[in-house]
Amino acid sequence: MELITKTADMMTFLIPGLGITVSVTAIALAVGCVFGAVMAVMRVYGGPAARAIGTTYSIVVRAVPVIVIIFILFFVISEFIDLTPFMSGAFALGFASGAYQTEIFRGAMLSIPPGQMRAARAIGMSRGQAIRSIILPQAFRVAIPSLINEISLVLKDSSLVFVIGVPELLRRAQYASASTMEPLLAFGCAAVFYMVITLTLSKFLEAVEKKYAVNF
Repeated sequence: MELITKTADMMTFLIPGLGITVSVTAIALAVGCVFGAVMAVMRVYGGPAARAIGTTYSIVVRAVPVIVIIFILFFVISEFIDLTPFMSGAFALGFASGAYQTEIFRGAMLSIPPGQMRAARAIGMSRGQAIRSIILPQAFRVAIPSLINEISLVLKDSSLVFVIGVPELLRRAQYASASTMEPLLAFGCAAVFYMVITLTLSKFLEAVEKKYAVNF
């Protein structure tokens, strides 16, 4: 009975951190989606300069540890732009995720039959209109399976923002561990939260994938 009470109290204490973790993850995924979609379009449909920029971004960012990007944004960039630790962490994760999403969206775009672009141009669409109205909507649907994995990775990487003082789930578990001297309970409850939200998101996105699957 005492263990159940302690576990309930611990989870109650961790819930605010869970909310911050979800918020950081949502912002990071949105930022990453924007970067990824833009850079993928530049790599697939851009000119030489645009392709070089997109390729460089993808290669360089994926080669740098996420925690280094967090430190750069928080300790360097925030000297010039007023960013809270929360926003620094979320934007850093989004910038890093964008490099991976670039490759996801690029692969999705390349899987779309080239005849669709030619058909769109033949009926009078500009290149930009064809990309926005024909290519991107299908690419997002094709990319869903890979995005499921990326969402799980970003959710887990969100724990890295605790190093700059963001009181997310892992940080609150650390506080609880130090105050109760029960690290197994604190970090065990945190692990349960991560597992539950990851599995829930995966099941939801799998349902979305089945509903919006694209067959060429």
